[in-house]
Amino acid sequence: FYRGVQVNIMRACVLNATKMGCYDMAKGHVSTATGWDRKDPKTVFASSFIAGFFMTITVAPWDMLRTKLMNQPTDVKLYDGFVDCASKTIKEGGVLSLWRGFVPIWARFAPQATLQLLTIEALYTYLGYKGI
Repeated sequence: FYRGVQVNIMRACVLNATKMGCYDMAKGHVSTATGWDRKDPKTVFASSFIAGFFMTITVAPWDMLRTKLMNQPTDVKLYDGFVDCASKTIKEGGVLSLWRGFVPIWARFAPQATLQLLTIEALYTYLGYKGI
């Protein structure tokens, strides 16, 4: 039942830290480069899209490991944990194999991050908060 839970928690931490950190940094760069206001939906959209790309870069390896750990047969233990899974995966396919499936992951993350961050910015504005 708990197979892969550790790597799933680490993945969640990396995902959220990357999303919010890259989003904030991207908003500053997009605002400076375009002259758009930080609260402009165009700025939020572009920054969210950029954050989705960097989320994919940092989260894809965790997704690969999580999937392998969670899909282990129940009667046979293929991996002794996420470190063992990572080392076996790298031995089998090389370091870049951790990013296998990058485009589909990005195709999921970019729209999800964009909708989520557009929504949170709209809620902040509606509720009278400063925003990100």
